[in-house]
Amino acid sequence: MPRSVNSVAKRARRKKVLKQAKGYFGRRKNVWTVAKNAVDKAMSYAYRDRRNKKRTFRALWITRINAGARQHGMSYSQFMGAMKSNGIELNRKVLADLAMNHPDAFEAIINKVK
Repeated sequence: MPRSVNSVAKRARRKKVLKQAKGYFGRRKNVWTVAKNAVDKAMSYAYRDRRNKKRTFRALWITRINAGARQHGMSYSQFMGAMKSNGIELNRKVLADLAMNHPDAFEAIINKVK
């Protein structure tokens, strides 16, 4: 009995990968072996950087809160310690937004925790 090969599924798999490689430079977009490697690498970078994005945003928020607090004579750590001891539970994302876009509201929070 002859060996059966599922060419339909094979073609579908390859089309899927080549579609994901659309827009890549050179042979990475249309040669199966090169495109497969490029897409695998891109997927691993995407997975890694979805996690790294959370870290970089937290660092950005801390930098903005620190800048806002220092304008009012406090450091970031003093400000966050005072927030915790006064029972004010605003997350860093909200505090950074207030420090950037609503300095009067941020100043009111600083005065409350001083």
